[in-house]
Amino acid sequence: MTDSQSPQTGSLGGAERRPPPPPPGRSFNWREALAPSLISLISIVVVFGVLAWVITSAEQWPRIKLQFFNVDAMIAAFPRVLQGFWINMRIWLIVLACILVLGIALAVIRSLRAPWFAPFRLMVILYIDLFRGLPVLLLVLLFGFGIPALNLPGLPSSSLFWGAVAMVLSYSAYVCEIYRSGIDAVHEGQWAAAKSLGLTEWQTMIYAVLPQAVRNVLPAMMNIVVALQKDVALLSIIGVRDAVREAQIYTASTFNYSSLIVAAGLFLLATIPMARLADYVTQRDRARRLQVGG
Repeated sequence: MTDSQSPQTGSLGGAERRPPPPPPGRSFNWREALAPSLISLISIVVVFGVLAWVITSAEQWPRIKLQFFNVDAMIAAFPRVLQGFWINMRIWLIVLACILVLGIALAVIRSLRAPWFAPFRLMVILYIDLFRGLPVLLLVLLFGFGIPALNLPGLPSSSLFWGAVAMVLSYSAYVCEIYRSGIDAVHEGQWAAAKSLGLTEWQTMIYAVLPQAVRNVLPAMMNIVVALQKDVALLSIIGVRDAVREAQIYTASTFNYSSLIVAAGLFLLATIPMARLADYVTQRDRARRLQVGG
């Protein structure tokens, strides 16, 4: 290249080298953007329309509609069922708080590695095996009817109290294992780094490992929250006048099952937003992991 040549001049015939032109702008295609949404909408309308036609064209549909979807019966049963539903929600919040605390305490004890914690680890393992091996319904019946019948001095005799205790003990076994999976997912380097700073085993668990473990298991914990909100209705079998029990009382007095549909609707109003929140938390956690991994 001579001094008279510009920096943009090439060696082949002195032709000027220019950067390639930018790609032509692509106009927005409404057809490509709307086609998937329209196909999804049409398929939903067709499928649910066919299901609605099959159900409503059944020979016994008018009778089923009168027994299960009677608007007058729903309006009459709604106040009582709603009052029982508030009992469900209060029990759910109290039981949930106890489960989260007991579950994390059990997980911490089981995950401590020092030899002198071996007896406590064994007790936690036996606890988990026992309460995970028994159905929640059976535990509610045993605790709700059995312990009050003993008339033990100094202990509550309320079936509601002992039914709630049964749910706390059962769910804590599952929550403990969820927490433990999060603890096991923390890299071994975190333990080594904490110990190199002079932290004890207990301090390492509380300050270094446990915060990361809780963040790891948050999506799975949201599903437990949703499941617990529904299973609180099991307390109705021991006489707790929750939404399900109030609906059953109305059904027994009127021989109409519309009150059960009211109870089902209230549970759906509570569980569907929590389920969507669980999905959001799961997707956000997945995006965070992909970002960290990338």
